[in-house]
Amino acid sequence: MDADDQRRPTTRPEDERMGRRVFLGMMGAGAVGLVVGDGVLSVVGRASRPLTDALPEGVRAALPAPGGGWRIYTVNPPMPRFDPATWRLTIDGLVERPMTLTHAQLLALPRVEQTSDFYCVTGWSVLGVRWTGVRFADLLAAARPLPRATALRFVSAERPYVDMLTMKQAMVDDAMLAYGMDGRPMPRPHGAPARVVMPKMYGYKGVKWVERIELVDRVEPGFWEQRGYDRDPWLNSEDAV
Repeated sequence: MDADDQRRPTTRPEDERMGRRVFLGMMGAGAVGLVVGDGVLSVVGRASRPLTDALPEGVRAALPAPGGGWRIYTVNPPMPRFDPATWRLTIDGLVERPMTLTHAQLLALPRVEQTSDFYCVTGWSVLGVRWTGVRFADLLAAARPLPRATALRFVSAERPYVDMLTMKQAMVDDAMLAYGMDGRPMPRPHGAPARVVMPKMYGYKGVKWVERIELVDRVEPGFWEQRGYDRDPWLNSEDAV
């Protein structure tokens, strides 16, 4: 974990309630146990057969370093590695012009910067994260989405992680595909070279290691939504679109 990632997570009372509600609901059903050892927190099946079958094997969260820091979750370790020479971002599906962008071409798109807070549904948060990237409107402009395209399907290099946003959600003022964090290129644990940033939603909507954006005509459950999480996890209901 990079030195700049040692900021202490903070929590709001409502975040703690939401995180505990999700987690304790799973625990109450006998779905998961927590085993701490060798510097990782492992989610492992325990009692309820149907829910155990629904949980991914090997989901891990790296524990914060002493003094605090991000909790980095992986569903299929090891984390994907980024090679600028070979990495490509595919934009396809319901578009007039399917595209494949190199890393240099991604960086050449209109650049935006913002500072926003990150909230995890399990109850912790990191405030004042500085993101650099591109708005989805600028990212999709050359591909020319077709009128019947109503959602974006984000495919991660970490198989089988997939999640979706509606077109309206992707166009909110602070949504972006980020390639920089805190003044540096995106670190590998945070999704290098590019990840979704949705500050008004809980963190599991922020797909990391994005390698494909497919435009589709309907929204389907993403990785965690298939496992009981909300499809539209807004932090505040008034932000919902």
